[in-house]
Amino acid sequence: MAVDFKTFQSIVPHVTRVKKPVLLRGRHGVGKSQVIYQFAKAAGLPVVERRASQMTEGDLLGMPSAELAEVNGVGCSQFRPFSWLIQACTEPVVLFLDEVDRATVEVRQGIFELTDSRKIAGWTLHPETLIFAAVNGGEHGAQYQVGEMDPAELDRWTVFDVEPTCEDWLSWATDNVDSLVWDFINTNRNHLEHAGEFEPNKVYPSRRSWDRLSECLSTGQLLCKETVKENANAIFNLSAAFVGFEAAVALQDFIKTYEAQVTVENIIDDGQIDRTREFGINQHSALVEKMEALEIFKTGLTEDQIQNLADYFVSLPSEVAMKLWTVAGAEGNEVANCIKLHQCTATSGVVVTAFIVEVLSGGQA
Repeated sequence: MAVDFKTFQSIVPHVTRVKKPVLLRGRHGVGKSQVIYQFAKAAGLPVVERRASQMTEGDLLGMPSAELAEVNGVGCSQFRPFSWLIQACTEPVVLFLDEVDRATVEVRQGIFELTDSRKIAGWTLHPETLIFAAVNGGEHGAQYQVGEMDPAELDRWTVFDVEPTCEDWLSWATDNVDSLVWDFINTNRNHLEHAGEFEPNKVYPSRRSWDRLSECLSTGQLLCKETVKENANAIFNLSAAFVGFEAAVALQDFIKTYEAQVTVENIIDDGQIDRTREFGINQHSALVEKMEALEIFKTGLTEDQIQNLADYFVSLPSEVAMKLWTVAGAEGNEVANCIKLHQCTATSGVVVTAFIVEVLSGGQA
């Protein structure tokens, strides 16, 4: 059974508290490495990352030292480990071993000892060091050139199969990708990543590729609102290279009508509710999710903003209305906003309280 990133982040501290190694399995480009780095940052630990797929036995054992050791009066050679192992053994870190299932058998046997006994080549990990790994194997392993992990090897790991939701990516992307790219994915979720089988040599979108495309377009100033339409052809060609033809076509179409997109400010600040008159459920849901991403309910809204919110709220289909109510009342948001909204009457004369009762009773279509 797979878990999304929000669930993973909520339960993994129970594992790391007892210093057990954690293995994330999932498709490429979904953000496994990002989640591990996010965990390390929240825990206040530096990350020591090693690509297991590029390691040899020597990377685990170290290099012969020029200084001879002595055992029972007999001289012998000794090995000095590389910096990554010394750091993991002498200070608390997150030891991140990436692509373990692409490593050689000999390297995986060495990692076996690290995950089982927290030591290797005579060196013991720091008591507060945590071991994480990420692989593409598991349920999706047949799509990748990876080695199988036998039961004894898996038994040393706490294994999480991860299947992140679109909301996971949108939450992360709020502060990490261009707002136009964010808006596109929010309203065209089927283009976030490919579902199904992969054709050889065909470019497909992934969460990682959208991040890279956003970085490319933003750095080149191609997404400036004043010139974005003029740059449409360049954006299309770059997008096709990063996320494939189909997603590039959809993005180009989205850009052509981007100025007509309804923003949160249009609703909350300007009260332009009529602009959503032709909206379907998906478009309303996307707008509510944008409100959540922008955290507009973290602080108190003005009386005019509450009135605009009420006018929009009573215009919504029941499922979206309850979604908006849930978002506004989520933990960490300003409680006064919900109280004021609850007491408000829309400009149309609909009492918000009565509207909520009607929705809950199933009377609202």
